[in-house]
Amino acid sequence: MTWLRALVIGGISLLVPGAGHALLRDWLRAFAFGGLFIVAGLFFLPTAEIAAADSFADSMTIATQETERVTQFLFSFIALFAAIDATFRALGFPPGRSSDDADGPTCPTCGKELDEDLSFCHWCTTRLESPPASEGETAGAVNATDESRNH
Repeated sequence: MTWLRALVIGGISLLVPGAGHALLRDWLRAFAFGGLFIVAGLFFLPTAEIAAADSFADSMTIATQETERVTQFLFSFIALFAAIDATFRALGFPPGRSSDDADGPTCPTCGKELDEDLSFCHWCTTRLESPPASEGETAGAVNATDESRNH
């Protein structure tokens, strides 16, 4: 399931850079890749000619014919880099972050920090088992129950 999820997120990010990161709730990277793609479009695409086109097909024809190969490479590079980054992050390979950095408990499936009040991971919705009580706590609880019954 993790591979399928990572491939879907990578495919979405390839179509719309930043969208895969938004699905991962990695907002900073989502806005960075999406913003970079939009800013590159504003600077390198013939926006006046595209806006003056009569139909969507005409605007796409203008966009492909009027842009240089270097510009097409730039857009392809941004989309491909966003897709690769989103795929690796979905697989649990965030660069520069280890499980030792987290302050509290982490999810066994996605590795992100957990909210101690919840019985599931709010990032990937994995059900969490409650930690088993130690033998001393269990024995003390049984003794207290037995004493209350005797009195």
